[in-house]
Amino acid sequence: MGSRTLAAICVLCMTALFSSVARCATVPETPQQRDKRMRWFRDARFGMFIHWGLYAIPAGEWNGKQVPGIGEWIMNSARVPVSEYEQLVERFNPVRFDARRWVRIAKDAGMKYIVITSKHHDGFCLFDAGNSDYDVMATPFKRDILKELSAACKREGIRLCFYHSIMDWHHPDYLPRRPWDPRPGVPADFSRYIAYMKAQLRQLVMQYGPLGILWFDGEWESTWTHEMGRDLYEYVRGLQPSIIVNNRVDKGRRGMQGMNSPEFAGDYGTPEQEVPPEGLPGVDWESCMTMNDTWGYKKSDHHWKSGPELVRMLVDIASKGGNLLLNVGPTAEGVIPEPSVERLEFVGRWLKANGESIYGTTASRIGRPAWGRSTTRGSRVYLHVFDWPADGVLRVEGLQTDPVAAYALASRRAKLNVQRVGSTWLIKLPARQTDPVDSVIVLETGPQKR
Repeated sequence: MGSRTLAAICVLCMTALFSSVARCATVPETPQQRDKRMRWFRDARFGMFIHWGLYAIPAGEWNGKQVPGIGEWIMNSARVPVSEYEQLVERFNPVRFDARRWVRIAKDAGMKYIVITSKHHDGFCLFDAGNSDYDVMATPFKRDILKELSAACKREGIRLCFYHSIMDWHHPDYLPRRPWDPRPGVPADFSRYIAYMKAQLRQLVMQYGPLGILWFDGEWESTWTHEMGRDLYEYVRGLQPSIIVNNRVDKGRRGMQGMNSPEFAGDYGTPEQEVPPEGLPGVDWESCMTMNDTWGYKKSDHHWKSGPELVRMLVDIASKGGNLLLNVGPTAEGVIPEPSVERLEFVGRWLKANGESIYGTTASRIGRPAWGRSTTRGSRVYLHVFDWPADGVLRVEGLQTDPVAAYALASRRAKLNVQRVGSTWLIKLPARQTDPVDSVIVLETGPQKR
């Protein structure tokens, strides 16, 4: 028996004990305690999603043919048997991976946290898993990717978070198995799989933390129940009470809209590839979005969103009280594709000049005006002007407080003329638009009307 196998048995034996201890350690929160735990997430507004694993090697092709669908689902989409897919382990050698470079790209883009796939649906682990040999240490690379990212994030002040899939196409005890999986004769025990998953989560929290978020996924299959979701939520909160857990730990997500009801576990909603039409007061949420059409790297996907489109998407989300989790899919060599880097640099330049209007802000007090969006921080109202009015006058409706000053964020010294006509405030804008993508006008307001 190998040392890693023996270690795996020991970890599994202890998981039940740690599970009960973790549940006991979880205590009800007051609203003030929850606000304190969620504060950094609400202030951050912008994070990097990283989908990376063995699927970056085929990059959307199997046996010389392009496989429809998103890159990280190729094992399922191409119906690749486990024994064949496992051979990718011998080819995973991302010699150009540089954790410091990745974190610097995120920081320069103005991102405040990183969520990376510790284990995706294919079951492969990007860390030195104590209970599995199906991990990065079994590859020619033999370097703990998550350990290096953890060190780089701490150095740069970026919060590290882990995506961890509940669904696992590789593990023999996960159910249901894929219809094309040639292992139907091998007995499976789903409770044994849950113990395996909990042991990995304990290792991730205790060895790589403190973590900002555990981001679950793959909860939609019938074998995962509401009771299991609540138990897993309590388990990880018991390991680290300050951790934030997304709603995909439980069953309450409403499809891609990603929102759920209070009776289900999870700290925030997760709309996928869409932005809610309105923000919900008192509800935390985060839209996860790709820059092209896939999460994992797919070499044939060149359908990129533009830099201006991404800036306006971020502003739209912040104006509704949400976060944007924007994805990159590194190549098999460990490189974030250049089109992704270029777009992140564009967003970063805009945030360097206008970040005050995004970070730490709350949702719009004036709805969604036809000319753009709005965010709020204390007594300041930030007007994000997408469409510069032809007559140079910005018309603002719905203000509950009177402006005492107005100026362009890019040039604070130049005060703008503001006057009221009925219920509309008229702001005489600068002669030139300060930014063709989004010019930010700041209103300093007085006491709120009652």
